[in-house]
Amino acid sequence: MAVKSKDPMPENPTPPTPAAQLAEAGREFYRRGWVMGTSGNFSALLARKPLRLCITASGNEKGDLEETNFLEIDENAEIFQGFGKPSAETMVHLSIYRHLPKARSILHTHSVWGTILSDVYFEQGYVEIEGYEMLKGLAGVETHEHIERVPIVENSQDYIALSHVIENVIRENQGLHGIYLRRHGLYTWGETVSEARRHVEIFEFLFEVIGRSHSLAR
Repeated sequence: MAVKSKDPMPENPTPPTPAAQLAEAGREFYRRGWVMGTSGNFSALLARKPLRLCITASGNEKGDLEETNFLEIDENAEIFQGFGKPSAETMVHLSIYRHLPKARSILHTHSVWGTILSDVYFEQGYVEIEGYEMLKGLAGVETHEHIERVPIVENSQDYIALSHVIENVIRENQGLHGIYLRRHGLYTWGETVSEARRHVEIFEFLFEVIGRSHSLAR
């Protein structure tokens, strides 16, 4: 009896679109408690000249994200493709892309531990992380002895003014991997969606370690 051969796998499977990659990241972040409800927003750079972004439409549950929940917009947040309206924090994404030439994806999360630390360390101005092996998961970091400082910026609903504050923070802090909005959430980025996603995972792990360590020390 002849055995039927399996259908051959395609030699060059179509890679997932940026929207598909961002949607998958959003569903996983929701599962891990980092973007509950409609919180958080994600984007990927499609082109720099002229500037084009793929970004989450506002108001979608992150645990149910699909490719259709993303918009293509230009540097003025004008919609070229998709349905809905851009995230309220689109101006922040645009500012980061303009001032960090290597950034090609930006992910914004809202975790419990990060939110707590942003309040605890607000007067200091940053969360300082040093001596942890997981720091080597951040792009360009080669030793656990690295000191990572995550600047904390006061939250604001005036996103134009907030984007200017973030621009100044980027100018004043070379080698940044992330910025935290006080009592709000983390912005981190990468040269790919995968790298930005890894940065979220590294920061969220370290924020929880620091937060739990402080709790145990009391």
